[in-house]
Amino acid sequence: MTEMIRVLIVDDHPALREGLRAILATQPDIAVVGEAATGQEALAQATALRPDVVLMDLEMPGLDGVEATRRIRERLPGTRVVVFTAFDGDERVMSAVEAGAQGYLLKGATRAEIFHAVRAAYQGGTPLQPAVATTLLHRLVKQQRKGEAAALSPREREVLHLLADGLTNKEIARRLAVSERTVKFHVGSIFAKLGVPNRAAAVRVALERRLVDPPA
Repeated sequence: MTEMIRVLIVDDHPALREGLRAILATQPDIAVVGEAATGQEALAQATALRPDVVLMDLEMPGLDGVEATRRIRERLPGTRVVVFTAFDGDERVMSAVEAGAQGYLLKGATRAEIFHAVRAAYQGGTPLQPAVATTLLHRLVKQQRKGEAAALSPREREVLHLLADGLTNKEIARRLAVSERTVKFHVGSIFAKLGVPNRAAAVRVALERRLVDPPA
């Protein structure tokens, strides 16, 4: 039996929500479990429905998508948020990533890109369209030059060292005698502070800044 990926659609335009629902309904492993038109509704729906993936718009009345993402991720660490928006400016992208967004899609993405983003996020990946990845890279370079990255805590540095050694979250949790959820929290914080979207980028930046020693 196919495992269903439960999706919540968040956008203030009914036609777009309807279109996304129809597109996702064509996939046997994806089920839309709810819709929301505002950030506040998104938070309430996510809390009630506990979806696997949230497709999140950024521009909405009241609570915007960035803050809604932050609150959902704080309340439901296991729920993945994929931003689905028309905005690709580096401030918008970085704000969403720092808030905990797992991926970032621009409106106009193909059906295949949408399906891939939902599945990749569900599996713990970081789906980014090339244009968005380029924006993140440019912002990362700016941060490196300006030294904007926030200082890592001693525990975050410890987790970063273990990431660089190639350990999984489960292995790190076992090594540090903490829960896997705690490790995920630290990893997310490391990504936000270093301004990176995934593990590979975190390790690369850590090596460049000499936050960890290169592998022997």
